[in-house]
This record gives sequence, structure tokens and C-alpha cells, in this order.
Amino acid sequence: MPLALRLLANAAALWVATRLVPGVTYDGGWLPLFGVALVFAVVNTFIRPLAQVLTFPLVIVTLGLFLLVINGCMLWLTSALSDSLGLGFHVSGFWAAFWGALVVSIVSGMLSLMVTTDRRVTDRVMR
Repeated sequence: MPLALRLLANAAALWVATRLVPGVTYDGGWLPLFGVALVFAVVNTFIRPLAQVLTFPLVIVTLGLFLLVINGCMLWLTSALSDSLGLGFHVSGFWAAFWGALVVSIVSGMLSLMVTTDRRVTDRVMR
């Protein structure tokens, strides 16, 4: 999926989380929300893999459930970075970050499924 579509899906997922999860708030327009989505993408690209490697034993012991905690921490870190940049995105605590990250993951995954096409299927149909 192209970067612009992924950024749009993340922005929409973050917006949905602000509407559904108490403690996840956003004050601003659509353009700063894309900035928050960009910060979220950078955090997930560079910091999340490092956190996953460092907590690998916990992930194994919890059968992968600790990945939800890591996702929540990444959303919380996005909140801290967005606050320092003045983007208006704020997460009030760990549980808000945990549930917000769960909502963002579900919504972003659903949007990615709707946008992504399987190239093999489209090639077969075009023949």
C-alpha cells in the first residue's frame, strides 16, 4: 500500500480512537492530524521493532499478548511527541493508550484490507 494511503488510514484510525476511547483526545484540524499520523508512523517504524526485540522473552511467555502493551506504549509515546510538537493529540494514561492502540490497530487493519488489492487476483481477472 502506498505511503500516502497508509498515512490516511492511520489518520482516520487515530481519529476514530479519539471518538471511541475516553482519555484519547485531539484538538485540531485535519492537517495536524496527518502530522500526528506521521509521528505515529515514525514511532512504529523505528522504535516499535526495537521494543519488540528487547521484550521478546515477555512476548514469548505471554504468547504474544505483551505486543498489545507495546502497541499502547507506542501510542503513548506518539502522544508525548505530538504534545511537544504542538499537534494537539493527547493520551491521558496507560489504559487509554492500551485501548486506543487496540482501536487504532483494528480500524487501520480494516481500512488497509479495503484499500489493498491482491495483484495475483487482479492479474487473473485481467487475462
